[in-house]
Amino acid sequence: MALTLSDEFQRPVVILTGLGIPTAISSAMEAYMFLTDWPKSQRDSVHSFALKACLAAVRGEIEAETAKGIFASWAEKNDILAPNAAAFTGSRRAGSHGTA
Repeated sequence: MALTLSDEFQRPVVILTGLGIPTAISSAMEAYMFLTDWPKSQRDSVHSFALKACLAAVRGEIEAETAKGIFASWAEKNDILAPNAAAFTGSRRAGSHGTA
């Protein structure tokens, strides 16, 4: 019997989309879908690596946390990683409205 790994991240990666709106990416599948929507003109080898890693996590070939780290590194390289992601995810879990 094969080991089934979840593609869910322990904590989401928070990225800035649209007009700088924080968006939580909670799984390798969500990250994969985001990467497939990324403009082709802005894709590079790091994008390709992140895309492959997320797909591997969805398939259960690597751990979701490995794909998460690669996706977060890609997001940081593209300047869309939320600067205070830890506070954002922590405040959402605690039920706060992030008024720090």
